[in-house]
Amino acid sequence: MKKINLFEANDFGDKGLKKLLVHDSPYFKIINFNFKAGQELPVHSHDIDGQLSLVILEGNGEFLGKDGTSFPGQQGDVVISDIAAPHGFRATTNVRLLVTIAPPI
Repeated sequence: MKKINLFEANDFGDKGLKKLLVHDSPYFKIINFNFKAGQELPVHSHDIDGQLSLVILEGNGEFLGKDGTSFPGQQGDVVISDIAAPHGFRATTNVRLLVTIAPPI
């Protein structure tokens, strides 16, 4: 087992999105993204099988999908998607987002 406190390990960057690789193994990957208000992870997809989860730990934003679709997200919301489906995120406030990918890419 290992323990990481994301609030202590990763802060908010003035120059852009802050990314922390929390865990990487053959089974899954965990990444913590910290967004300042207005920053985004553009809509993208991966041509592989697998799933991902996006969990808002703090703040508010929008989950982004294909063809310009979006829906609001707030602290505590979890989105689960196939890795091959278009996905992205835009922060409307400062946001801590935890992403889990299985299998890892």
